[in-house]
Amino acid sequence: MLFPKKVKHRKWHTHRLSEERQFKPDTRGISVSFGSFGLKAETPARVASNQIEAARRAMTRHAGKTAKVWIRIFPDRPVTKKAAEVPMGKGKGDPDRYVFQVRPGRIIFEVDGVSEEVARESLRKAGTKLPIKCRIVARS
Repeated sequence: MLFPKKVKHRKWHTHRLSEERQFKPDTRGISVSFGSFGLKAETPARVASNQIEAARRAMTRHAGKTAKVWIRIFPDRPVTKKAAEVPMGKGKGDPDRYVFQVRPGRIIFEVDGVSEEVARESLRKAGTKLPIKCRIVARS
């Protein structure tokens, strides 16, 4: 699974986005740059590293050995969680997992080296593993 090798701060602020800013389209990483087809986010969500890995495995399994896959997001935001049956108070919990805050319009995966039908089906399968609505886009 993906996670940073070294971090400056172990715990981050929660960073709750307002509804207005949460649904505002992303401005970076919005075009297919490396491959021929890409998976574009339609809704905002936090995508965890294990979800990214599950989507990548589903996509590469269907696409085959000739396909080249690019992951365009990296989970660098730590999410903390307190242990089970711990009383209220006593500070913030320990880092539990790493996530990436996806906003609408962000390209998540790209694929190249396979036919259009195989690329679209593999990206569709990857999209089912993610907690967001996705759209398959072609390079323009």
